[in-house]
Amino acid sequence: MVVITGGAGYIGSYLTERLIKEKPLVVDNFSSGNFKVEGATYLVEDLRLTSDIKLEKGCTLYHLAANPDVRTSMESVGEHFDQDVRASLNVAEICRKSDCEEVIFTSSSTVYGETRVIPTPEESSTSPISYYGVYKLMAEEIFQFYSRVYGIRTVILRLANVVGGSRQTHGIVPDFIKKLMRDPTTLEILGNGEQRKSYIYISDVIDAMIHLAKVTGKCEVYNLGNSDWVTVKEIASIVEGEMGLNPQHKFRDAGEGRGWKGDVREMLLDIRKMLEAGVKVNYSSSEDITKATDDVLRNVKPY
Repeated sequence: MVVITGGAGYIGSYLTERLIKEKPLVVDNFSSGNFKVEGATYLVEDLRLTSDIKLEKGCTLYHLAANPDVRTSMESVGEHFDQDVRASLNVAEICRKSDCEEVIFTSSSTVYGETRVIPTPEESSTSPISYYGVYKLMAEEIFQFYSRVYGIRTVILRLANVVGGSRQTHGIVPDFIKKLMRDPTTLEILGNGEQRKSYIYISDVIDAMIHLAKVTGKCEVYNLGNSDWVTVKEIASIVEGEMGLNPQHKFRDAGEGRGWKGDVREMLLDIRKMLEAGVKVNYSSSEDITKATDDVLRNVKPY
């Protein structure tokens, strides 16, 4: 049995779609997405409030349910804690009570914070600068604890920035496109535009999640990203080019070049462990941005 928490959200719905032959059970409260896939079974539950869901013994559980917004974690601290930490503890308890075989948890590159080691390997120290990163790290510790004490096989995936597909509603690409549709002459850019980060396309993420679920270690941590990065200014240029626009740039710096409080200015993951495990990345970061831009533009009304 395959269970997917948050399976109606952005990444989760694509995972549900890919695993549809397994007839997955999706557990979701539809707070961050309502993308239903035909053939899946849906259980409407708020994982912040319950750990009493009974699953089939020996199941594989993908835990994606979370609040995906890094920026709002700095403002809605308690809400994010409940969605990201309390819900993860309840999921771990559900797995323990149901005698689940394996948990695959989608964590984040934000757990590293602004590390001095770039590219950043999995064994690097963790020092997050946002509540989002703190809470992801706390959830990692919960699942690692349950792996040690209760023997639940655990795979933790520290994701770079995921882009692409018709269901993406948040992130830098949809943000730029929405702004340019409102005003094609001016683009507001958060930060100084020099922030550099790595991106990975949604289909590569789903392939990697399914592949790494088959690893044999009791508890494994993998970076999941790309071998290169792009600046925010370069992303703006790609989006503008795909839209046929040449706007003026207006920068809104939150301090020290950050787009918002808690924004990691540089992120490039060391992905050697992922590659050695057999995961393939099909596109560069700039290609990911181009594809993601085209995906969004195909699903919005002309400006």
